[in-house]
Amino acid sequence: TGIVQGVGFRPFVYGLAIKRQLTGFVRNTTEGVLLVVEGEEQDIEEFFRELILHQPPLARILGIQREAISPNHYTSFRILQSDTAMERSILIPPDMGTCRDCLRELFDPQDRRYLYPFINCTNCGPRYTIIEDLPYDRPKTTMSAFKMCGACESEYGDPKNRRFHAQPNACWECGPRLWLEDPLGKRLKCHDPIEEARELLIKGHTLAVKGLGGFHLMVDATNSEAVKRLRDRKHREEKPLAIMVKDMETLGQICVYNRREKRLITSQESPILLLRKKRGVRMVCEEVAPNNEFFGIMLPYAPIHHLLLREPLKAVVATSGNISEEPIARTNQEALSRLKGIADYFLMHNREIHQRADDSVIRVVGGIASFIRRSRGYAPMPIFLDSRLKGLPYALGVGGELKNTFCLLRQNQAFLSQHIGDMENLETYEYFLSALEGLKRLLSVEPQVVGYDMHPLYLTTSYAMELPQIQKVPVQHHHAHIVSCMAENGEMGPAIGVALDGTGYGADGTIWGGEILLSYLHSFERIGHLEPVRVISSDTTAKYPWKMALSLLFRSYGEGAVELGRELLPNIGDQKIRLTINILKAGFNTIMCSSTGRLFDGVAALLGIRMKNAYEGQAPMELEMSQAKARVSPYEVALRSEGDKLVLLSSLIVEGVVRDIEEGTARGIIARRFHVSLVELLARGVERACLLTGIKKVALSGGSFQNATLLFGLMRRLRKGGFQIFSHRSLPTNDGGISLGQAVCAATVAGGTRDGE
Repeated sequence: TGIVQGVGFRPFVYGLAIKRQLTGFVRNTTEGVLLVVEGEEQDIEEFFRELILHQPPLARILGIQREAISPNHYTSFRILQSDTAMERSILIPPDMGTCRDCLRELFDPQDRRYLYPFINCTNCGPRYTIIEDLPYDRPKTTMSAFKMCGACESEYGDPKNRRFHAQPNACWECGPRLWLEDPLGKRLKCHDPIEEARELLIKGHTLAVKGLGGFHLMVDATNSEAVKRLRDRKHREEKPLAIMVKDMETLGQICVYNRREKRLITSQESPILLLRKKRGVRMVCEEVAPNNEFFGIMLPYAPIHHLLLREPLKAVVATSGNISEEPIARTNQEALSRLKGIADYFLMHNREIHQRADDSVIRVVGGIASFIRRSRGYAPMPIFLDSRLKGLPYALGVGGELKNTFCLLRQNQAFLSQHIGDMENLETYEYFLSALEGLKRLLSVEPQVVGYDMHPLYLTTSYAMELPQIQKVPVQHHHAHIVSCMAENGEMGPAIGVALDGTGYGADGTIWGGEILLSYLHSFERIGHLEPVRVISSDTTAKYPWKMALSLLFRSYGEGAVELGRELLPNIGDQKIRLTINILKAGFNTIMCSSTGRLFDGVAALLGIRMKNAYEGQAPMELEMSQAKARVSPYEVALRSEGDKLVLLSSLIVEGVVRDIEEGTARGIIARRFHVSLVELLARGVERACLLTGIKKVALSGGSFQNATLLFGLMRRLRKGGFQIFSHRSLPTNDGGISLGQAVCAATVAGGTRDGE
């Protein structure tokens, strides 16, 4: 069992059996792959040893069950056809980067696929993005438009060949083609579109390049003017742009990395990896990632990329082909209509993309790979949950408003979609609908229950509420975070959950985001939270950290916040400061908020780091990066009880920050003390929760845990106290992972499952 279907596993087994002179058969089943082998005992043992040690690159064996049976006296070894019902249970692997064998052939002048931009085999190339329906055969993919030539057909039908049943198999004679167009849709006359595209990039032009899961916008990353022009056209003021570099040698010239990071970035999943910039190196221009210590960087993963990134091109910006907040462009026509004001030229092809897929993004901290975005290369492979969840009804989690993914729960397999994006416009909502219908069809899953966020204005909530003939379960945002973490780690609960993020609709109608929960899969109790602060109830508070700074000052100093605001926020202006404080004092159009993200925003503004966020999470990220590397003592931390709730007094930390600023303490030291103090405050909150509940299992989730200082500082502090800690490994800790929690919570509510059952 495991990921053993659609990854070349049956021909691999066939080859091993022939090598060992074994007879029998191999066949896909609803549970996995069934093997029957007959032969000498020693040969059978060697067969299984090689099966485990040398499995195909994309396969993941999760379990092997062996049983001795009576001989059937087979005369050969065969690959048996699966029936349609069995095909519906096959796990469709995601798109994978070009394998070494194909890469060798791509640049071999003697090979018939020399420089062919769509070279692939069973071990690499498109999968999920081209599948229209199951069974996964060529007629049900977008490759159905291309009839294989004799040579490709021969490879496709040969179990000993690397391209046996490789559905996208093609070559120069029978496969897809590339061409270049201008923004008016006119094809450029050129002998070699790749070479022409390379020349255009070298000259500073912006190209829209069609890849595996959609279009990238590309410019030469060493050309400052070209990058600035792309930013202006794409309306992307400061948010870092992803870059693609030619090879590991080039990467080593601009970034530092360790063995774990090298393994990830060279893997066939080919994610964007956040790597620290190498000091003093200016190969890639500063405009790619301003005010940032990291580059989001990847290696070429499709044949087109390998062909483009050859000398003298070393690094190109390779950002999603969209206008900010819209889905990545998928079809040629979409690219022309949506990107014509951004791209100067379009490198297109005629292999249709059925399902969009953005690049995945990962950061490695403390040797652990942490997803920021889980998409191409990983989705829609399932997260395998505890076997006790097998009997639950099929469930759907529709996700949140930001960084949306959805989740389909089938038995104890959780299928999370690729990254959908922020549900702020019709285009993204339509993408959500089409991706959901497509995955439901591929998995033969019709959900019996849906879990959705309690926020009444979310598009996903409206969608769930309008679904007919399905049980509907509202799931509080931070509870979904914690259940997602528990389920991913095979933990049935109960657990103490620490959920930290920018915003989430609270069960009491206020804004939550600094929560300590007693969490079960089906329900929760709010044990404690960060001290609430009154904020102006509009999106501008998240955009302008100085407003949050004034909220923090008003909470601690009342009327004195006006004078302190003038002193600590000199660039804001007296009129804006007075108006903001007056609104907070009147309580008009305000709401109480316990958000961790907003606390970071406010402290970043007090330290003069960031007054306006050009993108989500900018101020907290820059506050983390501003820390001095020094041993510091925490500010005063304390808890108080309000009824049956613990209140974690963040006001004492803010007051310590203000004192340090007034005393002229270095900004880096204050930033460091703030982080250390918040870790200590949260740890004490968890320790008190443990005394109240007797539970020593702790699940950490929420977007604020993308802050490595916060995550690993709290993990170290709690482990010293003997706590068992769970954090995310296979999913993002941000809102990209909450759909799993929604689906599991809804399924357990509908199925009547209680913890430990």
